[in-house]
Amino acid sequence: MTAAWVLHIDLDQFLAAVEVLRHPELKGLPVVIGGDGDPTKRGVVSTASYEARELGVHSGQPLRTAAKRAPDAIFLPVDKDTYEEVSERVMATLRTIEGSVVEVLGWDEAFMGITTDDPEAVAREIARRVKERTELDCSVGIGQNKLQAKIATGFGKPAGVYRITNDTWYPLLGDRPTEALWGIGSKTAKKLANLGFHTVRELAAADPKVVAAELGPTTGPFMVLLARGRGSAEVTDSPWIARSRSRETTYQNNLTEWSEVRAEILRLAALVSEDVRAEQRPAVRVVVKIRYAPFITKTHGEALDEPTAEPATIAAAALTALDWFTERRPVRLLGVRAEFPEVEEDR
Repeated sequence: MTAAWVLHIDLDQFLAAVEVLRHPELKGLPVVIGGDGDPTKRGVVSTASYEARELGVHSGQPLRTAAKRAPDAIFLPVDKDTYEEVSERVMATLRTIEGSVVEVLGWDEAFMGITTDDPEAVAREIARRVKERTELDCSVGIGQNKLQAKIATGFGKPAGVYRITNDTWYPLLGDRPTEALWGIGSKTAKKLANLGFHTVRELAAADPKVVAAELGPTTGPFMVLLARGRGSAEVTDSPWIARSRSRETTYQNNLTEWSEVRAEILRLAALVSEDVRAEQRPAVRVVVKIRYAPFITKTHGEALDEPTAEPATIAAAALTALDWFTERRPVRLLGVRAEFPEVEEDR
């Protein structure tokens, strides 16, 4: 029976796979990509090959920690230009599927909307074309909405195809922890556990008002809908519009004087202001991010009185947000983010 389906295409270990194509001698070895490729410096892992993941390396992990877990791994710098070029070829390949709509999510993933009576056949054709034209493997998740398709991809990895539907949702995910859901991280899972909701099925049966009391009037009911396998099925090929612009710096030596921190916040705010001006959209909120040593991250934001791109106003808001940080511990990373107002295209 012909029906509308959402497909989620995710390139397997994308950055590492691109590097292996360029350096075939790395095939089968633990490869870690991040920063400038020097694991003795501060930085985080962007991607790790499956061989490195088996040793405990994962995205977002400090490079130094990765080096301890995988001392024999090959560390490589991030090569943004190359990854973007390969990504564009992949997305162009997806657009060759007749009758599909492609919504790009990033370098290595996209949603596709398609009407067919055999979504698995379409998924296999997608994987074949991507492999033929780029030599890269991808996994394809199939669902009745984006949530189902995104989660299905994880079951299909590596280089596989998997389908999740309303009928298979609870048999497959009902007894899994809430953290198995796309959009629920460890912190939210702990809050849900404190309310007595440990599994997807328990959260799905929850009173949205109870969850809202803990997580907020919008987030709470949304979490319950996630657990019920509900989500948007709309796939759009409208150009992606940035919701914010940010700059951040990881310091090889901790900042120990707060005067240094303030000076760096002003420097980053000036760079963000340039980005906002280039975007030709005003900012409505400024957020400051601090990562204390050894690796504790906190953020505070300041809403602007009115939308603006004025550097002085953005800098002042950044300093106001900084004043919310009361701890004066050594700092290893600072960031400033300017957020844009929501527009219809963002939704």
